[in-house]
Amino acid sequence: MDRPDHILIVDDDAEIRSLLTRYLEKNGLRATAVGDGRAMARALDGGSFDLIVLDLMLPGDDGLTLCRKLRATSDIPVIMLTARGDETDRIVGLEMGADDYLPKPFSARELLARIKVILRRTRSLPPNLKPQAEHLLRFAGWVLDTARRQLVSPAGVATPIGGAEYKLLRVFLDHPNRVLDRDQLLDLSQGREADPLDRSIDVQVSRLRQRLGDDPRQPVLIKTLRGEGYVFTAPVERLGA
Repeated sequence: MDRPDHILIVDDDAEIRSLLTRYLEKNGLRATAVGDGRAMARALDGGSFDLIVLDLMLPGDDGLTLCRKLRATSDIPVIMLTARGDETDRIVGLEMGADDYLPKPFSARELLARIKVILRRTRSLPPNLKPQAEHLLRFAGWVLDTARRQLVSPAGVATPIGGAEYKLLRVFLDHPNRVLDRDQLLDLSQGREADPLDRSIDVQVSRLRQRLGDDPRQPVLIKTLRGEGYVFTAPVERLGA
């Protein structure tokens, strides 16, 4: 018999922890709930989890800091709980490596649906989106080391790259010379649909251009096609592990 998926809930509100634990377990999942980053670290050291539900506002290290630290060592999916209407926190959360966000207040039913979508998508990624599929991706003098999650510049300088920035770059490298609209980029990189007012992809593209030294006024690598989306123009060479 397959084991139930194990969800780690990190929230300083005891009532929310209790409610979510009961609801997830009622729906066939296993749930562990803790109240802060230190307890989260202890739980991760002592157990195996399939997804983390992480509140943004926590005592001590906040959710953004914890997510960034987690991404340095783990690819475990993260759903971040954020304050309603605070777009900046949501964008930064995605940049730090969160797979999705859910604004408070929210229904436990919606959270369960998002958990199932992310777990299903994570386990059904095609081979060309899995890190082990190719070890090095070379483009325009740059090299992305997918095993170490390092981006090596044409000058040979290696820097870590993680979270939403890594996922977006992977999508572009896996679909070179193909026009991708915002909905497609969100779906491929984050597994969610775009809100009509959601501009997080535009922010992430801008930051990725900065990382690659691609002039936003006259971009060469990631070009904007008005009314259509973005296209990654450089040839990509794939080298096996």
